[in-house]
Amino acid sequence: MKTLMSRILLSLVLVSLLLNLTACQKGEPISPKDSEADSLNMAAENMVHAVAMEGDVERTFELADSLRDQKRLTPIKADFYKSFVYFCRGDEAEMTEYLEKIIETYENTDADPIIYTRAAVVLTNHYMSQNQFEKALRLALPVVAKYGQDPTIPLDRKGRLLTIIGACQEKLNRPNEAEKSFEQAYQYFRKYMEEEDLNFVDFSSCITSVQNIFNIYTTTETLDKQKKWTDRCASMLAWYKNQSDAESSFVDRVEGQIALKRAEIQLKQGKRARAARAYREFLNTDYSKTDDARLNSIDYLTTSGHNDEAADILQDFDRMAAEWGMESNLEFIMDFLFPKFNINYMAGRKDSALAVALKISSLIDSAVVAQKNGAAAELATIYETQEKDLQIAEQKMRLSRARILALIVSIIALTVFFAIFTFIRHRAAKRLAKVNAAKERMEGELNIARDIQMSMVPSTFPEYEGLDMYASMTPAREVGGDLYNYLFQGNQLYFCVGDVSGKGVPASLFMSQATRLFHALASQGMTPAEIATRMNAELAEDNEQGMFVTMFICRLNLKLNLFEYCNAGHNPPVLGNADGQFSFLDMETNAPIGLWPGLEYKGESIEFFKDRLLLLYTDGLNEAENCQQEQFGEDRILDILKQTQYASAQQIIETMADAVSQHRNGAEANDDLTMLCIRMN
Repeated sequence: MKTLMSRILLSLVLVSLLLNLTACQKGEPISPKDSEADSLNMAAENMVHAVAMEGDVERTFELADSLRDQKRLTPIKADFYKSFVYFCRGDEAEMTEYLEKIIETYENTDADPIIYTRAAVVLTNHYMSQNQFEKALRLALPVVAKYGQDPTIPLDRKGRLLTIIGACQEKLNRPNEAEKSFEQAYQYFRKYMEEEDLNFVDFSSCITSVQNIFNIYTTTETLDKQKKWTDRCASMLAWYKNQSDAESSFVDRVEGQIALKRAEIQLKQGKRARAARAYREFLNTDYSKTDDARLNSIDYLTTSGHNDEAADILQDFDRMAAEWGMESNLEFIMDFLFPKFNINYMAGRKDSALAVALKISSLIDSAVVAQKNGAAAELATIYETQEKDLQIAEQKMRLSRARILALIVSIIALTVFFAIFTFIRHRAAKRLAKVNAAKERMEGELNIARDIQMSMVPSTFPEYEGLDMYASMTPAREVGGDLYNYLFQGNQLYFCVGDVSGKGVPASLFMSQATRLFHALASQGMTPAEIATRMNAELAEDNEQGMFVTMFICRLNLKLNLFEYCNAGHNPPVLGNADGQFSFLDMETNAPIGLWPGLEYKGESIEFFKDRLLLLYTDGLNEAENCQQEQFGEDRILDILKQTQYASAQQIIETMADAVSQHRNGAEANDDLTMLCIRMN
């Protein structure tokens, strides 16, 4: 789509230049800055200008010739208005013919250098937009050499000619010469902007020329130059914004183009965050809503991987092409339809890509025939009417043949692509079937593993007068590394909550070992500290993977209301009272279990009276994140407990789980979530 954007910008340049030529913004055919001969009658120029603006070719020609014969219009201006009427009608071919006549007729005279240089600027811009870079240089270089030091020629016109020269030199792989031309042009523009009586048309043509410069540089190797000229364009715009008569719509458009260019540059530099910010600045402009801006954004979108958004924009391309009057010729196919095909394919929209390919196939024959006929007609015109050298005609024919050959090769490549694509898709379908079968088998095995793991944690809880206990475990994946368990012997209730390092199958295997050890050691009547010490000795042995488990191990003597516990690197539980006061339990923190052998764990104890509540949990609760990566947090746990009346331990667990789900708001769970609650009534 780079070609499309260049042509859109060059078209805007051409329009602004022709408006500048006739000073339409001032309501005058020619700027009052110009010094004209006494024979020039301003009223006559206004008259022919008004007729030309209506697009009436016959009346414009008659009036221009009549005023020329009356010596009220110079011959070169009469020819200029003939070219201008064709511009107003949208007839580029006829406009170009009359501009070429002006150049050919007056290049060896000193007649009206003002109009001559204006015609040269417009014509060289046209040549450049048609990729006729050598032809543009052959015209522009002698004009600069002849009139570069002429003080009657406005500085902005000299700058435009040098911009065109630099663009052609860059396209013809002469970068050093191009850079010198661009630099000289910029100095002319800056000096011109310091002049008084600078109007909107004057300024817009200057800044559009500078925009052309940063759009000339498109490769990764020219990022420094792209940035340099983008910054210069921004500097010129900042100066213009301070003018009292600044056009807000023009400022918005240029600011949007600069922001988009900066986004492209920063993306190529690997600065994705800065590029995204610049792209958001582009989207904040009214310009971003226009068709040419949306098409201009396609290069950024595809480079940043947003192929779906680019493909969405191209859904409107047929409408845009119809509104812009684009012909279905070879250039249209190469510059627009092939990029549309590639973008739809990269976005995974195979049906849309195929539809574009079929359209290319339907247009190619007529486009090739039209290209051949057009080339033949052009050569005939050159040979018969302009008597150019036969070698030039043959060279053009060779270039035309090369372009047609390149297109044919592209079509062949496209055909081969679809053949390969069909074969690969067929083979991929078989591979996908195998992958799906393996995936289903793996999912089945993981579901079995999940069922086994869930069977290792209790689903029913002890019934004891005054005791209310409930727990839940929700793995982030099919299987997880969290655990909870309990053992009820006489008046002694052992229970624990743990969190194994890592996730998935390895964590679940380590979890099963920890659960088995806890149950076996608790059945021997050990204290929580002794259980932690023995578990650490077992799990730290030959632990080459360095896995560990944080645990909170408890023993509650229901007869004595004595609560003993040992914290092995786990989150502090919440302790609550009947008066609605909740706080995190103060305790000594031991190392996690399984890291270092030979550790002796320390335990603690407190009284656990009636109407007390204890909530144990893993960090899947306090560290639960939403889409903005904001954590649930420990303060929120306390706030929920303080602000809610609870009827049971199960209600506490379910309320907390609902709060976590609302906080995530659709974000994927980042860790297993386990909670255990005990209340004494």
